[in-house]
Amino acid sequence: MDQVTTITFCKYKSLFHKIWAFFMMQFAHGYLKDIEGMTFYKLMGSGKGLGFNPLPDWSVYALIQVWNNHESARRFIDSSELMQKYSARSTACMTIFMRCITTHGKWSGQSPFHPSDRTDPTNPMVAVITRATIKTSKLIRFWRYVPTAQKPVKKAEGLIYTKGIGEAPIKQMATFSLWTTEVEMKKFAYQSSEHQQAIKMTRVLNWYKEELFARFQPYAFDGNWEKLSTDYLGIKNNIPV
Repeated sequence: MDQVTTITFCKYKSLFHKIWAFFMMQFAHGYLKDIEGMTFYKLMGSGKGLGFNPLPDWSVYALIQVWNNHESARRFIDSSELMQKYSARSTACMTIFMRCITTHGKWSGQSPFHPSDRTDPTNPMVAVITRATIKTSKLIRFWRYVPTAQKPVKKAEGLIYTKGIGEAPIKQMATFSLWTTEVEMKKFAYQSSEHQQAIKMTRVLNWYKEELFARFQPYAFDGNWEKLSTDYLGIKNNIPV
């Protein structure tokens, strides 16, 4: 099995389409039943700005899916009714195809990602998904510290794109980040004093009920997304599958 993970971001401009996208957080489940080759999915809203943010961004929504192989993922992204609906109503929509490098933790009691033996050693790019369910008793302290922990993200070298996403506001949050190289990602993770303090506080205060960290190698891109469509997607889309 050549497991592939896809993450799709769609952006909506008009009020009508933002409302439509919000309700699709519920109604899209009907389009995602019994999809051949799909083993896991999550429909997610997003937060304003970078990383974790309790304030919603009503214009951006995300869909994470895990597949048995690239062919199943490609078929759904190219021809499914749901993707056609998203594309028709959004002003920008991109899908990133990835293979898992490493993962630990659980998501809704599952371990959805599995490391692949088909990563390409010549491809330096890396993507990271972090996800957590925050304990109710720790919510206030957690959200008070978030602005401090996220200060270094704005100036992180090698960061191509990042967005806070979530299944439910306040309690079930995740982040997605895309980096030019693993070296630069690790430099941010291990040399940022604010980030290191956040890791320390996570261990000491134990503020997560459930958490997951996964690192991926992006290998193909579809669609358009701000400057990524011209500066990155067209360049990297020829990475072999």
